[in-house]
Amino acid sequence: MARTWRYSEPIVLASASPRRLELLSAVADDLTVIPADIDESLVRARSPRALVRELSRRKALAVAGRAECAGKTVIGADTVVYLDKPYGKPHDRADAVRMISELGGRTHRVYTGVTVVRGDKIRTFSVMSEVTFRELTREEIERYVDGHRPYDKAGGYAIQEGEVVKEYRGSYTNIVGLPMERLGAVLRAFPEE
Repeated sequence: MARTWRYSEPIVLASASPRRLELLSAVADDLTVIPADIDESLVRARSPRALVRELSRRKALAVAGRAECAGKTVIGADTVVYLDKPYGKPHDRADAVRMISELGGRTHRVYTGVTVVRGDKIRTFSVMSEVTFRELTREEIERYVDGHRPYDKAGGYAIQEGEVVKEYRGSYTNIVGLPMERLGAVLRAFPEE
């Protein structure tokens, strides 16, 4: 996926997500990964948008406070799938099968919150996209889970694997886990703030 922007300042990604790393690697000249160590289960919010914003903020600030991050741009992110309730990462195979079964044939929302921190400047935003799943048989769901082992993915799936998704609306990279279009705009504006 070609990018139309580059970022030459040092970036620290406060996430262990290989998908976020891949997206940022396409635009960042100097990128380091330091996963945030926070207890996400303690965070409560009034909406999925507020939840991902708060989680991204906590992740970014936890890493930005480290000595090795001084003078660098720290990016924290969190993604949640929402359909009547939030869907995080599945705990095991049965949980992944349950999630995909509940999402099958329906349209859900994917929210990603992003926080950018550099020095005392902090910018938090969120993006929402919609994803519609195909109608899926139990056999298709189990084959997908066994073939892709989606235990580190919100909602138990990845859009880039393509097998369960019928269509989407909004930012593709948001669904992957990092809304690159909006992030690029925020990073370009950051020095002016």
